Amino acid sequence: MRPLPRIEDIMTREVITITPEMDLLRAMHLLLYHCISGMPVVDAQGRLLGMLSQKDCLRAALHAGYHAGQGGLVGDAMRTPVESLTPDLDILSAAERFLSGPYRRFPVMDGARIAGILSRSDLLRALAVVREASG
Repeated sequence: MRPLPRIEDIMTREVITITPEMDLLRAMHLLLYHCISGMPVVDAQGRLLGMLSQKDCLRAALHAGYHAGQGGLVGDAMRTPVESLTPDLDILSAAERFLSGPYRRFPVMDGARIAGILSRSDLLRALAVVREASG
């Protein structure tokens, strides 16, 4: 039996990140423009601070609508703490992590550095390839 692919083999390496000081409306436009469901929030040194998802944006927009606000900043809407994966994790272990929680994507951390991001879609594609290869 072949070894299972690891996260580093299937993750998206070009990660779109945002800062907590970014206007939330601008972050929403980035999510829509890039057709992604969430982005890591990092500080000026690239350290992971949180995640901003479409759901977080909807929550902030609803709150702003009720309170006649502008929507605020990413830092006000982002989710913390952040759960992450490591590049050496195999795809079945990653699937278990997705099934045990509500997340659609995980940042992949190599120490303190964001090495990539893994979405449910990335994982499903990899699982389909493994399944086809095994007959």
